Amino acid sequence: MKNFDALELAEPLARALADMGHTTPTPIQAQAIPPAMDGQDVMGIAQTGTGKTAGFTLPTLHHIFTDDREPPKRGARVLILAPTRELASQIGEAVRDYGRHMMNLSVSIVYGGVPIARQMKRLSGGNDVLVATPGRLIDLLDRKAIRLDEVEVLILDEADQMLDMGFIHALKKIVNVIPKDRQTLFFSATLAPKIKQLSKQFLDDPVHVSVTPANRTADKVTQIMYKLSRGSKQERLAVELLQPNVGRSLVFCRTKHGADRVVKKLAQVGIPAVAIHGNKNQNQRTRALEAFKSGAVNTLVATDVAARGIDIPDITHVFNFELPNVAEQYVHRIGRTARANASGIAISLVATEKDTDELNYLRDIEKLLKEKIPEGKNPTNMAEEVTKLRARKALPPPEKPQPDARKGRGKSKKKGRFSKDSKKTDGRGNRPQTEGRSDPSRAMPSDKTQKGPFADKPAKDLPSREGRSRKAPTRGGGKPKMSGGASATEPRGRKPEGRSADGKRPAPKHVGTSESRKPAPNKFGGRGPSKGPKGGKPGSSGSPKGKGGSRGGSGGRGKPSGHRG
Repeated sequence: MKNFDALELAEPLARALADMGHTTPTPIQAQAIPPAMDGQDVMGIAQTGTGKTAGFTLPTLHHIFTDDREPPKRGARVLILAPTRELASQIGEAVRDYGRHMMNLSVSIVYGGVPIARQMKRLSGGNDVLVATPGRLIDLLDRKAIRLDEVEVLILDEADQMLDMGFIHALKKIVNVIPKDRQTLFFSATLAPKIKQLSKQFLDDPVHVSVTPANRTADKVTQIMYKLSRGSKQERLAVELLQPNVGRSLVFCRTKHGADRVVKKLAQVGIPAVAIHGNKNQNQRTRALEAFKSGAVNTLVATDVAARGIDIPDITHVFNFELPNVAEQYVHRIGRTARANASGIAISLVATEKDTDELNYLRDIEKLLKEKIPEGKNPTNMAEEVTKLRARKALPPPEKPQPDARKGRGKSKKKGRFSKDSKKTDGRGNRPQTEGRSDPSRAMPSDKTQKGPFADKPAKDLPSREGRSRKAPTRGGGKPKMSGGASATEPRGRKPEGRSADGKRPAPKHVGTSESRKPAPNKFGGRGPSKGPKGGKPGSSGSPKGKGGSRGGSGGRGKPSGHRG
């Protein structure tokens, strides 16, 4: 197929293609658009950058234009599912670009990481096209903010990536609420067994189209790999990024924290870089991509998931800082360069330690490619090489590493109340006095006065700490009694609780007697009623009733105890 005119697309779409300078369809577009326009299901195998977005967008918009109707309230006529926010945004913008001349075309994009209330409000009126990530769409369904019972076309882009991200159950839940008589367009970068199984569940007698098999890399990508220790990777990456022929570069890491570490280490040698991954919020990801696309930063560090949907044509180098554990992912990574008939270079850093398993990953990749990746030679001293290249490029001085706020800055030599020395005790369980507390003049200067009851006395005349003894604990939790009811553990110089100034215990109030009537003392040294034997009557021991007759042992303070005589 030589040009788009042969496809007989709707006039607004043909005009939009002319505005954008698109005259000839790509192979995947030429294969997918005709059956999709006829209403057939399509199973497409194509990598990112092959033009598959237009391959499913153009026939979908053609269907909306030729079958003009109002979109359902809180619903959509066309549903497009994508694995990541970046890819969903890119697809939504493509739909708007191709449908720029279609009157009243409504397009909404929903994904996580942003407030859901605005999205719910935007969906309430209905949309012709809804682009969504599976997770956020499930949230909207659970809130009953959207209904999918009138979807006419379902499109799944990067289906293999959605399965890798664990969206299989979400996809099945979404498909179950969509009418079975829909049209389904299913696109994936690979044709793994799980993809075949899923396509059988979602598609009805599909037309199979494919370009660039998954085990083939772009013809104009030069591949090379370096074997080195894990700790030398950062310097090796810096050596490559400082080369004069390196332009806009994409660095792949397996983990989010690994991507952040690479950015931090590159900044320390004067190489600016930005990172995108799942831990970044939407504003941070958008700013990072804008800085990379505008050329303000030439190095973008990303994880495989976050890199889906990045479509930048002039990437000169792709670096595998860490090899992927899935061989097909290697093909996806290096396919980011050498686009639009340009050439590119893919450099892989392979750790030789056995615990990294990267040598095994390398063997799997070469088995998939059915070819050996050439091995390069590392500089003898990479640190010196980095210094030379930095001087040649006249880069600004590298950033100094910032201390980690989560780690301590050293052990304090001060001895406070919570130091280790403060927890030491002598043989009797007493803590030793600190140096400052043993000197009263240091604790409170003598030329100053203290507020409170001793305000008129200088500090040197105040009682020292040695005179304030503590109440020692006793076994059993009680207080051993001395003759006369005194406690053996009460400190000297303190008035015992419940006694008058002369040391005598005051007479307690007795039930059934007047205030002035004093009960007779009982045989246990206390005053008050005592309890007789079980079943006895008050005063059964011969004492007058109400005058402390023997009922048993007394607690010593006029309160009957549990002792039974």
